[in-house]
Formats: sequence, C-alpha cells, structure tokens
Amino acid sequence: MVWSEQAINAIARSDEVRISSDRPDGSARPDVIIWAVEFDGDIFVRSARGATNGWFRRAVTSGSGHITAGTNTTAVRFVAADDDAQAGVDAAYRSKYARYPSIVDGITGPAVYEVTLRLDPVD
Repeated sequence: MVWSEQAINAIARSDEVRISSDRPDGSARPDVIIWAVEFDGDIFVRSARGATNGWFRRAVTSGSGHITAGTNTTAVRFVAADDDAQAGVDAAYRSKYARYPSIVDGITGPAVYEVTLRLDPVD
C-alpha cells in the first residue's frame, strides 16, 4: 500500500508524531512521541536511544502498530530501513529539524542506521 497524500502531509507538517506498537493480543500499546520524516514517498523513524529503547524493541518485536499526526492515524508495519535509503533519511532529518542541530546530530549518520524503521501503511 502507498501512503495517502493526506497522511504524508500531516506527518510532514508535524514536528512530533505519536506511534504505538501492537501487543500480541492486537491491542495498542500507549503512544510514544517521536520525530518522523518522509523520504522518497516513505515514512521513517529512528530510535535516538538505540536498539535497547523500549518503544523500538516493542515495534520490532510486534512488527505492527499505528502512527498519528494531527488527526490522521494510519495503521503501519515496522520494517527495517534499507541501507540505500539511509543517506536520504539523514538529509530529511537535517532539513525538517534543522533548528535542533545538537539533537539531529545524534539521530543521523551510520551509528543510527540499524535503528531506522520504515513505516509501511496497512489497509
């Protein structure tokens, strides 16, 4: 499935989005506030605190959840980002969050590539 223009625009306009992963019984875990970027028609998130961060571990384990930007909520699958997208994701973070250079420096570059997830929309 492809992201709707409405969802992409909502995420692009939102400094912060809310994501949640699904529990084994299908219920949603509590939302976590995070930064998200669009690159090449896809949505990406990164764990600023590495692979041991709770939301990241739960998202990888579950594989599914939701992202909310404004009033737009989309069901998603959490997928490890391809290596060939990483430089573009870095550039998207630097552009969108340029006013926070010290934070952006910590969530860009090869050290965080392994904790980058692509969010694929689900019907």
